Amino acid sequence: MSRKKVVVAMSGGVDSSVAAALLKKKGFEVVGITMQIDREYEQGERGGGEGVVEKAKEVADQLGISHYVVDLEDFFRKKIINYFCKEYKCGRTPNPCIKCNQYIKFGVLLKKAKELNADYFATGHYAQIEYDQKRKEFLLKRGVDLTKDQSYVLYGLKQRQLKHILLPLGGFSKKKIKQKAQELKLSIDTKSESQEICFIPDNNYRNFLKKQRLKKVNPGNILNKQGKVIGKHQGVMFYTIGQRKGIGIADKYPLYVIKIDKEGNTVIVGKRKDVYQDELIADNINWISKNKLKSPFKAQVKIRYRHTPSPAMIMPLDKGNLKIKFDRPQWAITPGQAVVFYQGEVVIGGGRIVTTGIV
Repeated sequence: MSRKKVVVAMSGGVDSSVAAALLKKKGFEVVGITMQIDREYEQGERGGGEGVVEKAKEVADQLGISHYVVDLEDFFRKKIINYFCKEYKCGRTPNPCIKCNQYIKFGVLLKKAKELNADYFATGHYAQIEYDQKRKEFLLKRGVDLTKDQSYVLYGLKQRQLKHILLPLGGFSKKKIKQKAQELKLSIDTKSESQEICFIPDNNYRNFLKKQRLKKVNPGNILNKQGKVIGKHQGVMFYTIGQRKGIGIADKYPLYVIKIDKEGNTVIVGKRKDVYQDELIADNINWISKNKLKSPFKAQVKIRYRHTPSPAMIMPLDKGNLKIKFDRPQWAITPGQAVVFYQGEVVIGGGRIVTTGIV
């Protein structure tokens, strides 16, 4: 009987390396695959040291598995970096990891895995997939290590993808995975953590945007809640909801960004209490279950990756959009970010925040 074949997305880091090792130990025929998205970074010209491709290949050699490299630099720039810049130009705050999962990992790389005649495609995400016999469908669940749970960025997955995906780290804590990496004597750094945005090594998105030679970066007015001009901004893309530092206005109380008006080219600021809102409108909804929302229901809702799920009522609107009303006001509900719905440990679905309750 032939072994099941799995292609593992490898970055040369702890999580994807241990994921490949665990699957090999389980008896799978494991193949590593790495996407190349920045040749300068790969050559050590940015960020320093070995590039992602080189590190991943080194781990694959250690594990005794074959390894493929897929050049996605142009596609990644078109689908992820251009999207990232466009969202900021529109006064929204994007989460590029979600788009990367949609177009790259569970799009291009999953397709490549099928071309390699693999039964499964695996990643190092901290989340779990289970098949529910009663419902006859796959469930996406939170990882057991809630401090590292990544189910939020996977809300866009569909049933046809879930049946081909393995997430071997979902049942482990990050501490345990680091221990396993050390036990395996893998040539990887177990101390450093992955940066938040892979294509911005220093995590300074403002500097990154400035270097993209974006057109129509227009300065404008900063207004208070009453509509009075109290300062100037350098472009709406350099601000995000809840921001305090960098506003550049002295006042008798700390000022926070509470709204970004792209059409009026203005940034509205207010007190800390003004950053809290209790409702939002979401579009681009994806339901993981085959059953679609037909009537309002209660769920636990996350409005950003590090947000603690909070109870809210989810109500259907026209054109498949949703209104979400929280039991209690939440800090910095931000257009452009994802809103994700949970029932217990199960991810129901999610979408993109379009507007908040601020008028």
